[in-house]
Amino acid sequence: MKDLDCIVIGGGAAGLMCAATAGQRGKSVAVLDHANKVGKKILMSGGGRCNFTNYFVEPANYLSQNPHFCKSALSRYTQYDFIELVSRYNLEYHEKTLGQLFCDHKAKDILNILLAECELGGVEITTQCSIEKVEQLTGDTDYRFKLHTSMGAYRCKSLVVASGGLSIPTMGATGFGYDLAKQFGLRITAREASLVPFTFKGELLTLAQSLAGVALPVVISCNNQSFKEAMLFTHKGISGPAVLQISNYWYSGNNIEINFLPDIDLAEQIAQWQSEKSKSELTTLLSRLMPKRFVVAWLAAEHAKACGADNIANKNIADLSRSDIEIIAKLFHTWQCIPAGTEGYKTAEVTRGGVNTDDISSKTFEAKKVPGLYFIGEVLDVTGWLGGFNFQWAWASGYCAAQYV
Repeated sequence: MKDLDCIVIGGGAAGLMCAATAGQRGKSVAVLDHANKVGKKILMSGGGRCNFTNYFVEPANYLSQNPHFCKSALSRYTQYDFIELVSRYNLEYHEKTLGQLFCDHKAKDILNILLAECELGGVEITTQCSIEKVEQLTGDTDYRFKLHTSMGAYRCKSLVVASGGLSIPTMGATGFGYDLAKQFGLRITAREASLVPFTFKGELLTLAQSLAGVALPVVISCNNQSFKEAMLFTHKGISGPAVLQISNYWYSGNNIEINFLPDIDLAEQIAQWQSEKSKSELTTLLSRLMPKRFVVAWLAAEHAKACGADNIANKNIADLSRSDIEIIAKLFHTWQCIPAGTEGYKTAEVTRGGVNTDDISSKTFEAKKVPGLYFIGEVLDVTGWLGGFNFQWAWASGYCAAQYV
């Protein structure tokens, strides 16, 4: 039997941050993870360079049944606090689009910093350790929980669940944290794959497959939320940063709208071409603004035929009527469809939904009705945008919980 102040279940971003911080506060801490190594999602994130935070973190960048829940943690441990930490280790990093911060070299640099911080705190990290049973202890003892594991029994005063969500099961993701929450009477909100590509079916799938590999900047909208980033056609549907972002706000059956020319008023542009007495075909001129492969396929697609755009495609600009221009502008500025679904947890970056935040203290991350039991990171019903926001939530929730374990 090992007796500890705190056990952290899960060696991901949130778990390692919590363990390191608690250890450096003088607590005896162990991290238990069922995988063969910790930090797997850190290592694969950001294309192997880990987008570890964002300069522009705000509560509005997060979704939750309780939109106020994240405010306390994000204000108490900010993106600048984590930047200061990595700067102490001389991490070389750079800013990409929209405030995203990436390692210059490799994601392992972030993991190594967390492991070094754990070492400073005397944290014991045990991998390939399966949790078989968790008991809540009562009676005359300082220890609140007993864990039966494949590596033996543990007792602890505080138990932190940082086991993550259901996304990317090939990396070891399971529903363990949700099951444990239910065991102790906590509620779980609906969970779905998020930050995930959309899939199409029928004629839309055929069209997407013909355009697989084509990327272009768009504005994509759903449920009163819009994102302006790149979109990519795939053999299954559409992907890219814009699509992943809007998937946070999409539910099955919802309509999405895409503007393929977010920086140009196409009707005005066509009018300008006409004023210049251009004799070029519409397709030729549109190919100056978008990939020609996309323009040709889009104007020939079934949805284009339905509105008569296919009869316009080969017209000279000079011959386009006002009605023709309205049809073309609508086709490229306000195209709408209903995705068949998403690619699911296999490729999703996060899980939307989770442990109901109404059952958790936003200050301490302790379960309101179970003293000593804490939930942090992705296992909670808090989902951030793409671009370092979910990592910042991991750092903030882990750091704040560590002040109370």
